[in-house]
Amino acid sequence: MKFSEKLYERVKEIWQSYYNHPFVKEIGDGTLEVDKFKYYMIQDYLYLLDYAKVYALGVVKADTEEVMRGFSSMVNGILNGEMSIHRSYMKRLGVTQEEIKNAKASLDNISYTHYMLAVSYTGSLADLTVSLLSCMWSYLEIGTHLSKIPGSTENEFYGEWIRGYISKEYKELTQWVIDLTDKLACDMSEKELKKLEEIFVNTSKYEYMFWDMAYNKGM
Repeated sequence: MKFSEKLYERVKEIWQSYYNHPFVKEIGDGTLEVDKFKYYMIQDYLYLLDYAKVYALGVVKADTEEVMRGFSSMVNGILNGEMSIHRSYMKRLGVTQEEIKNAKASLDNISYTHYMLAVSYTGSLADLTVSLLSCMWSYLEIGTHLSKIPGSTENEFYGEWIRGYISKEYKELTQWVIDLTDKLACDMSEKELKKLEEIFVNTSKYEYMFWDMAYNKGM
């Protein structure tokens, strides 16, 4: 069994709880209040700015040109790919650049990104990579799950969000992180692997907290 498969088994129950979270469920059936989605999009936009910084640290910590290029490509994918979905929604929601500039990240948001940044600054390249994996991979799983709901991908408002996380490009970017995780885990000690597992569990829990924060608009 690959290490990434072991990680998946370790957080399977946590990830399945995402599917039952009202925020995710209501995106799938198209009933989520637009105001809650607007709050989420602004918070997620702020989150992605720090998330991209973690990938940028990957360029610094990488020890081969190939991996450096991979992390560089991921930074570009986030800033000019994934965030383009957010910018599209911002326009539809009437969110101005001034509003984004003045927005404050919620405590849950700050806690999550600061945890990833701390792990990345102080840990190994493997620690950094695994800290990124839960967000990337779980969104693919959520998008795949929601896409199986009849009419969800064609929904006039939320369909674009679901399609973005099941796109060919997004799948390829996610697979790159999964493959790198497996490569870096090779020949690591049991103690080192346990540390990676702990990071993965923690970030998976932070993901649930993020959905909660979004649904309750930070309250």
